[in-house]
Amino acid sequence: MVLLSYTMRFILFLFVFMINGVILGQIGSPYRQYGTRGDPVVPRVNERPVEPEALTAEERVDLQMPKIIEACELNPFEEAVVRSILTKYVQKRIELQILALEADKNREALEKMKLEQDTELEQSLPPEKYQALQDLYKNRGKVKKKKKKKKSKS
Repeated sequence: MVLLSYTMRFILFLFVFMINGVILGQIGSPYRQYGTRGDPVVPRVNERPVEPEALTAEERVDLQMPKIIEACELNPFEEAVVRSILTKYVQKRIELQILALEADKNREALEKMKLEQDTELEQSLPPEKYQALQDLYKNRGKVKKKKKKKKSKS
């Protein structure tokens, strides 16, 4: 009887072990290692990261205008003129990028556009405001604050 109970226990153990292996083989286990059958523990996502959309010419100019207005102290009319000129030439630059010309042709076209833009801005703005705009471009967008003169005690 004792011998039979050990045998029965052993057979029962093998039976449960085999059933467990079959079930885990079909549905998987959370403790699997690489190379086993079944789905991965962490689901794979086939989505690519979303690339930010390119800004339009108007959006790019809108980002630049606060610094330009501050540096050049533009009135609303001058602001509108500068905004329209910049929007026009930023749009041309975007179109040039889309064309994807050779490096030499691209450089020539960009230089020509810059000269045309500078000419239009120079004709549209008073000399001191045009110079302030050029200084802003040379300083790469950093506005230089004007120093206040100290009153001397006399």
